[in-house]
Amino acid sequence: MTDTDLFSVLNLTEYEEAALRELLHLGQSSAPDLAEATSIPKARIYGVLDSLANQGYVKVIPGRPKQYQAKHPDDLVEQALESRRQEFESYREQIESVREEFLAEYEPIYDQAADDIRPTEELFYVVDVGEPSQRETRALYESAESEIRVLTKSFGYVSEVESALADAVERGVSVSALLLAPRHLLAENRRRQTDIIDYLHDSYPEIELRFSDERMPWRGTLIDPSMEYDSGEATFLVEQEEVANHLRQAAVTENAAFVAGFARYFNLIWEYESSRVRQ
Repeated sequence: MTDTDLFSVLNLTEYEEAALRELLHLGQSSAPDLAEATSIPKARIYGVLDSLANQGYVKVIPGRPKQYQAKHPDDLVEQALESRRQEFESYREQIESVREEFLAEYEPIYDQAADDIRPTEELFYVVDVGEPSQRETRALYESAESEIRVLTKSFGYVSEVESALADAVERGVSVSALLLAPRHLLAENRRRQTDIIDYLHDSYPEIELRFSDERMPWRGTLIDPSMEYDSGEATFLVEQEEVANHLRQAAVTENAAFVAGFARYFNLIWEYESSRVRQ
């Protein structure tokens, strides 16, 4: 059975599924012959076939003995859809029958509780490093309107986010990236950083690159920061070399004031503690 096999979603019993599968192969059969072909106990076979008939998957052909025939495969699909539709309609009617009573009891309670809660803005939430954090970074690139700033060791994840990055550059979004100075990297990482820088220079000459003179305590991406605290989003992680990458988590924030502070840090490093990446 595959994940796309209709039988996997019909909610049939084991005997019902075996009988229906066999009938599709046989065309039609008597109950005793089908029991023998499927090893379904003869004491159970009539109940199994009656259940399949009641569900609309099998038709009964009168005679001595009665014959049973599976519906056409297309009819099976349509019947499965109809059965689920009827189940949903029944469920919807049950919900609607208690809606007013439920709302009358709990809406006032909920509204009172909501009035007592002091509104707060979440500073950030965390996601795992890897694909989850890369997904958040792609989302930032996709929503950026004017500016993207990146703090990174070597931009080693650029291939995972390149499509969104390319779209941002094409939209005219300004992109600048602070990379860690090569002297702070191991030889292998320095070579990888050089390759990435060469690629970025060739493919995206619009992106501004500089080397941070000193190690950066955090890495991440921020977009559209505002010193008026009315816009800005970011994803970042604190530098923890003693923690394995698969155990690290990145923080995501839409708190504009926090992003503004993050941008101030970026600007200070960019202006006073960085050097130009030469082509």
